[in-house]
Amino acid sequence: MALKCGIVGLTNIGKTTIFNCFSNTKGQTSNFAYSTNKSNLGQVNVPDDRLYEIDKLIHSARIVPVTVEIMDIPGLAKGASQGEGVGNKFLADIQQTDAIIHVLRCFDDENLPHVEGSINPVRDREIVDLELQIRDLDLVERKIQRLEKLVKAGDKQAKQGIDALNKVKSHLEDFQSVRTLDLDEKERSYIEDMFLLTDKPVIYVCNVDDASAVAGNQYVEQLKASVQDEHAQVLVIAGSLEAEIAELESAEDRKVFLEDAGLTEPGVNKLVRAAYNILDLKSFFTAGPMEVRAWTIKKGMTAPQAAGVIHSDLQRGFIRAEVMKYADFIRLKSEHACREAGKLYVEGKSYVVEDGDILHIRFNV
Repeated sequence: MALKCGIVGLTNIGKTTIFNCFSNTKGQTSNFAYSTNKSNLGQVNVPDDRLYEIDKLIHSARIVPVTVEIMDIPGLAKGASQGEGVGNKFLADIQQTDAIIHVLRCFDDENLPHVEGSINPVRDREIVDLELQIRDLDLVERKIQRLEKLVKAGDKQAKQGIDALNKVKSHLEDFQSVRTLDLDEKERSYIEDMFLLTDKPVIYVCNVDDASAVAGNQYVEQLKASVQDEHAQVLVIAGSLEAEIAELESAEDRKVFLEDAGLTEPGVNKLVRAAYNILDLKSFFTAGPMEVRAWTIKKGMTAPQAAGVIHSDLQRGFIRAEVMKYADFIRLKSEHACREAGKLYVEGKSYVVEDGDILHIRFNV
């Protein structure tokens, strides 16, 4: 279950710098607006120390963490929804993502002019949001037109769809994002296939100067105040500082660098975890001599569904799951000890897998 997040924002605000901090592929950075015409795609590991604690007891051949795909969308601008800066193509790229990481410039730099002439993250957020809202409005209006044709042909369900879409249309016309609109399950069913940009969950990232890496600054506070009604997560990351940390090969050097900056961990680690958690995803583990591995599931998935994440055959032929809780395994130090202590549970098809469960799937195809 691959999670894909899109990094969006205006041009020259540090998106690609942050992308390069944690991606296994590097995008081109530049002081010039619209200097690239394609999105960068990379993968990043989801930090999870539990994998390494399990491996200390099992000594597997390899450790395989969960990965998240990150798409760095080239900088947007006013008029992107009408094609400015080849914006239409980039907006289509955002539709392929599960969640949005909206990077906002919260630092001053005379050598890096802002495309709007001044530093104002609240205004920048509104500019990008408006372009996404216009794109969504166009998609909604087109679907309303299609459903109207069905109503004329006698389709009664199409009328319900039009009512739901008109509710979304009015919300967008009020310069509001779809994710802030209260829709019931039936209403939501009419927009699920549209992958609306403003319906995607969002994390706001304030890209600050090095001195503001710990406590933020006035720009961060302005942004937080403007999005407080959204209940969205706001992270503070010093992109240039993170880039320096990412270039260090030694883990010890990175630790010293972080401590000198007053940080406990790279900000990008917090960003990756936030991106993983924003969709309410969980991890379970498989562990053996060949590998210790983390797998992604949605909250509420049953044991057969979790087995299907590993391989479809495991779900099709599911018999039972042998389950150990991470805390029990670490405390008792082996599968045998868990079994002896009654901490290895045999669960059937209705078992809901919990975050941190260590599973061994029994199946027969």
